[in-house]
Amino acid sequence: MNSFKPSIAFLLLLTLGCSTPIVNKPPTPTIHPVNPTKAQVFTTAKDTALRLTQTSDVLFEDFGQPLETQVCVFVDPTKTFQTMVGIGGALTDASAEVFAKLSKDTQKEFLTAYYDTKKGIGYNLARTNIASCDFSSDTYGYIADKDSLLTTFSVAHDEKFRIPFIKQAITAAGGILPLFVSPWSPPAWMKDNNDVLHGGKLLLRYSQAWANHYVKFIKTYESLGIPVWGLSVQNEPMANQKWESCNFSAEEERDFIKNYLGPTLHNNGFGDKKLIAWDHNRDLIYQRASTLLSDSVAAKYIWGIGFHWYETWTGSGMQFENLKRVKEAFPDKNLIFTEGCVEKFGLDRINDWSLGERYGYSMVNDFNCGTAAWTDWNILLDENGGPNHAGNFCFAPVHADTKTGKLMYTNSYYYIGHFSKFIQPGAKRISCSTNRDKLQSTAFLNPDGKIVVVVLNLSDEKLPFQLSITGKAAHVTSFPHSIITVII
Repeated sequence: MNSFKPSIAFLLLLTLGCSTPIVNKPPTPTIHPVNPTKAQVFTTAKDTALRLTQTSDVLFEDFGQPLETQVCVFVDPTKTFQTMVGIGGALTDASAEVFAKLSKDTQKEFLTAYYDTKKGIGYNLARTNIASCDFSSDTYGYIADKDSLLTTFSVAHDEKFRIPFIKQAITAAGGILPLFVSPWSPPAWMKDNNDVLHGGKLLLRYSQAWANHYVKFIKTYESLGIPVWGLSVQNEPMANQKWESCNFSAEEERDFIKNYLGPTLHNNGFGDKKLIAWDHNRDLIYQRASTLLSDSVAAKYIWGIGFHWYETWTGSGMQFENLKRVKEAFPDKNLIFTEGCVEKFGLDRINDWSLGERYGYSMVNDFNCGTAAWTDWNILLDENGGPNHAGNFCFAPVHADTKTGKLMYTNSYYYIGHFSKFIQPGAKRISCSTNRDKLQSTAFLNPDGKIVVVVLNLSDEKLPFQLSITGKAAHVTSFPHSIITVII
């Protein structure tokens, strides 16, 4: 068996400055009659050495009516749903600053681990912040006080760490890495609380200046060789945080989009940028989406609705059904997971198996409810879960011990990799179901014609099952607290 491990020895050839255009329309999978004979199996399991490990291939045999006693996962490639955009993580100030502290060899290891499709987990989507966020070492902006004409606009702050980091990530991803950008707050003087932190609202008289600010940021980054695929209106518009934050009601976000941001993007030649609304939790997603998308003028500018997973702190659970309601009501709009992490960092929990299981549980259910793109939060943090100027320390899939210079891979990295390494942009989700609630599954048809099935086991039981497709089945074993990817 071949165990997948990030390779320190692998030397990634970095060719900075690649200007390959972003491909927004991947090839559409062609559905051919499926007559499977064998499949590859990759496994990550608790209390084993299996980490994205390729185990023995499984063989398909004729399979008719299953017995009630047989555990099964059923796949129907003729029933297709949303088209996948990509899977990735956020390239924040914190990640860039930690990356800069690593040796060149460790930087290559890191870039390979995330972006190489063979030696790594093949990330192909990214997010970054417009001006500062909580995962910045300081609070900063791009324009001088009261400069509503944006004549002083400069991203000099980002040129030290973040811009070089993003460029290396793009190169490591093969020259194409769709990037969306998100603001945490307008400048203090544009807000009613005169504070970048602690919520507050955008003053109406600065709505146009703030809309112009998005355009200025995109133009500046693109002039520096960083293409921008999309943008969100506001990170967490219902959160009044001690760090950078700004509040928009559903009606305020709707009116800002239709009267200012949407027309401003269109008039500046950025009508093709993917505009993402909401960018907050699942709990209120339907109320927000229905308010925004029931307005035909606002809706024409909106590509999709973004969401996070932090609603659990309210006690409301993970609310996957709310995603279904949005997709049912507005099938022409996209769902995109824009942020999630495990909070309350502690180095003693770095090997906690629940870290990865939360990712697996979210990703299977998010995709099954119609999500087309999935972006984790910080791609890299230090041994303290930062840097973070607000003290809001969190987990990332990979942490760097800046004292030893070594990388620490949590099992979250492997759980995400069970999706990102194998599901290609342009893949179609296909019908997939199980007959036992201890197994959860999702499946995709890739543009190259291969079928990808992901099976999650959160239980303490070892569960052998039949993977059934088009009248044939293969015998697969799901270990306790494991995730499996099967490639057909």
